[in-house]
Amino acid sequence: MNIQASELILNPDGSIYHLHLRPEEVAPVIITVGDQDRVPLVSRYFDRIEHRAQKREFVTHTGWIGNTRISVISTGIGPDNIDIVMNELDALFNIDLETRQVKKQHTALTLVRIGTAGSLQPEIPVDGFVVSSAGIGMDGLLQFYQAPAQQQHPALEALRQHFAGVWEFPVAPYFAAADPVLAGAFEQGFYTGITATNPGFYGPQGRQLRAAVRLPKYLDLLQQFEFENQRVVNLEMETAALYGLARLLGHRALSVSTILANRPLGQFSTDPARAVDILIQQVLEKIAGGI
Repeated sequence: MNIQASELILNPDGSIYHLHLRPEEVAPVIITVGDQDRVPLVSRYFDRIEHRAQKREFVTHTGWIGNTRISVISTGIGPDNIDIVMNELDALFNIDLETRQVKKQHTALTLVRIGTAGSLQPEIPVDGFVVSSAGIGMDGLLQFYQAPAQQQHPALEALRQHFAGVWEFPVAPYFAAADPVLAGAFEQGFYTGITATNPGFYGPQGRQLRAAVRLPKYLDLLQQFEFENQRVVNLEMETAALYGLARLLGHRALSVSTILANRPLGQFSTDPARAVDILIQQVLEKIAGGI
């Protein structure tokens, strides 16, 4: 059965709607970043760039590092944008855009997110690096999909018990793990733990300016939560969505973050650009080495 035009939307030039890419313009090894201005900060380390594209906040550079063809794509902020990027990237590789048929042979993508985050544990310093072993999604995105493995994970029952009597989640959380092989490549020099993915930067991450939050102890409860000897080490807005959709669609995904803020200590990086650049170089080195 053909996928209808209202479900798989293409531009007049045949490119997919939001990313404005055709299949030949993107590589199966992909770095994602939130900030569109971070794309050239990654691609400047490519040996050569063969294609550039931009539509809205979605900027793509595709090129080569040694013998590895690679793309870097900006997602913008939040799980809703991850939903767009992941589904459209998957479609570029696993749906024939001309016939609108799902391809018989599946192509598994390798996705590494380079992000920024706030540390939830005092010992994880500003400018340190975190590899997310898993993500807890407080955003509800995976609840719109048939994703029983992510919706019924044992970690979620432990989380509910931990918050019992204090907080009933506005939407049901979900849980998704990183690709273990990719995560294993980033053990040295990285802190490891669970990432809490939230649908906003202020109230959903426990920040209170003028609008009062419903649960002032939200960060304290997350900080104290532990599942199978893993703690929640950082907060941000994309990782769990990336992991959950990667699992559903049969792709490998990893999220690594530069810690710009230490929430328990109230600290913020004095040179975030330098910290992010160091992480970019480390990720590209791993990709060039064949992760």
